[in-house]
Amino acid sequence: MDIGFPTIIIATSSVWQIISSLSTFGAIIIVLLVAMSLISWTVIFRKIRQFKAIREHSTAFMRHFRQARCLDEVAGQAKTYKNSPMANIFKAGFEELAQLKERRNEAGGLRESVVPLTSDDYDLIEMAMERSLNDEMAKQDVQVIFLATTASSAPFMGLLGTVVGIMDSFWSIGERGSASLAVVAPGIAEALLATIVGLGTAIPAVIAYNWANNHAKFRFNDATNFMLEFIARARKEAM
Repeated sequence: MDIGFPTIIIATSSVWQIISSLSTFGAIIIVLLVAMSLISWTVIFRKIRQFKAIREHSTAFMRHFRQARCLDEVAGQAKTYKNSPMANIFKAGFEELAQLKERRNEAGGLRESVVPLTSDDYDLIEMAMERSLNDEMAKQDVQVIFLATTASSAPFMGLLGTVVGIMDSFWSIGERGSASLAVVAPGIAEALLATIVGLGTAIPAVIAYNWANNHAKFRFNDATNFMLEFIARARKEAM
């Protein structure tokens, strides 16, 4: 069925009539939900840009890491991939590796041969990389908690507005002694508007929260695999 332009105008004007006749409590609920929705969309767009930068920098860094002949070649380029968790984890591991090598060589004194690293040393490198991994995951989780809060609270706030609107309708019936449409319509309209705004706020937040969580899980797995790859490569170069 074709929806004409006049129909859209009538529907829009009806919505504005409902908004203009909201009770004080209903208006507060609607304003809070709209504010939460705007903040949620701001967070969503920021996360889209952040995750895009992470993906691009991580792909470029991993390509460079696997093409490099040794870890020293990667160290200089890692600083250019600031948005890549793997690059930052690499820097933490490489710095720890360099410090341990320096300490081992100092402990070796005047020996001509380089003192090899032990398994405990590689455990220390792995722990340094794990600390960096936790920091990188925390960066990705920033503001995501707001999406979870919005997804869980917005429907209940909308339901609260719905209940208040229906209560207002029953109050009008008792006060005027009539159950005509003119009496109950404003309260019912307010109740339905609160429900729509609550769901319209919660649904995008739920989708975005699940998407952000899945992205973080994939990046966590990628970073964990990279840590193993780094340790294996460091051991090979030390042989």
